[in-house]
Amino acid sequence: MAEIYAVLKTVHVGSVAVSATGFVVRGWLMLAGSPLLTQRWMRIVPHVVDTVLLTSAIALATLLHQYPFVDGWLTAKVLALLAYIVLGSIALKRGSTRSIRVVAWIGALMALAYIIAVACAHDPRAGIF
Repeated sequence: MAEIYAVLKTVHVGSVAVSATGFVVRGWLMLAGSPLLTQRWMRIVPHVVDTVLLTSAIALATLLHQYPFVDGWLTAKVLALLAYIVLGSIALKRGSTRSIRVVAWIGALMALAYIIAVACAHDPRAGIF
């Protein structure tokens, strides 16, 4: 079980790093008004990475018997993840003005920082200043 846990955690943390880096890059491209954001691969790759991320998260939760709405820190992560998804969508797609997109992007980055802090500490208060 320890080996499976180690592999799953490595995959999960690695996909967090790739996903977060991709989000930051796509945000910079949005700020620059780059046409790269409209490339097909730029829309598909994040979904593939996030599928790996979600699959590894579910596998870890199942393996460790830690579940949202049972474990407070995991509940906080899931709720912050929902905020991150909504804000990220506004930032990269749905925001009607550049100002709205920038504010949503910053909010999404803050949600992401909170998620990472809570994950590291296993404490929902970890990411609160």
